[in-house]
Amino acid sequence: MTIVARCGSLMAFMAVVSAPGWAQDAAKPFVGRWALDLPNTGAGWLGVNLDNGFLDGSLLWYGGSVNPLDSLYMDGTTLMATRSREVERKDASGKLILKQRFTETFSFTVSGDVLTGVQINPRNDGSGVDKNEFTGKRIPPLPAKPDLSKVKFGKAITLFNGKDLTGWKLTNPGSVNGWRAENSVLINDPVQKEGQPHINYGNLRTEQEFEDFNLKLEVNVPPNGNSGIYLRGIYEVQVVDSFGKPLDPHNMGGIYSRITPLVAAEKPAGEWQTFDITLCDRYVTVTLNGKTIIDNEPLLGCTGGALWSDEFRPGPLYLQGDHTGVQYRNIVLKPIAK
Repeated sequence: MTIVARCGSLMAFMAVVSAPGWAQDAAKPFVGRWALDLPNTGAGWLGVNLDNGFLDGSLLWYGGSVNPLDSLYMDGTTLMATRSREVERKDASGKLILKQRFTETFSFTVSGDVLTGVQINPRNDGSGVDKNEFTGKRIPPLPAKPDLSKVKFGKAITLFNGKDLTGWKLTNPGSVNGWRAENSVLINDPVQKEGQPHINYGNLRTEQEFEDFNLKLEVNVPPNGNSGIYLRGIYEVQVVDSFGKPLDPHNMGGIYSRITPLVAAEKPAGEWQTFDITLCDRYVTVTLNGKTIIDNEPLLGCTGGALWSDEFRPGPLYLQGDHTGVQYRNIVLKPIAK
């Protein structure tokens, strides 16, 4: 726990000590990785660690990155967590008046391998709070790293016929479809009209669903382009114009916000690039333009934008189309024979 003493108007930080034994015992059932089922079929993830008596953790909430929590502590047998965000206050002309920080609070209770949670989230306009209830399931430990030299593959499946969108559909039927087939290329062209309301373009998924596999494809990213390849609908291999940038888990070929490429192998925007990706037993290998940038690394949970959080459910290949234009071709998948 943190011990804080007040001296006049000054809050003086005195010491940080590990949680007492009872708090550590109460925290142990929460330690691990949790697949979260969020309201409106959303996917999330929670990771809780107890190291030398100290609690810390990270959270994925719908989209975006996996981020550290600001605080994590026990209130009796309830695990409490907070995270904050910055809110800008502007006048009618758009001039910035002030910035405020709002804090979300999460409470978790546990029964065996099932987690129950409540999020209390202040509204950006300061009018009150939203309360969201959700559940989670403990993610089983990872198996031993697979020996990919012994893996056997089934017959290759050509996922894109080069002529039309047969075998594909939007992940959200209510979105606008910016995808088309042209000259053996799968093209996404999400055009926004200046001065008009923002158009919500859709992500494209295969109608077929798969377990583990090897995937080969080519992609062409425009300048400042941003897309993604979702394996089984839950793990995003980042597709982005990151040529010349320092290594980062948000760069081309990284597992979004989770695994950083070993080397920078991306080409400049506008050039065709090749992916060779193997997903096996919750481990992933990514070869980009002939260079292995992720070498049989463990996947600790879903990434932002996942269709669901269950890592053991078969799922589609889905291509992110709600950001910018992008082109794909020669999309071929070989299932792993179990």
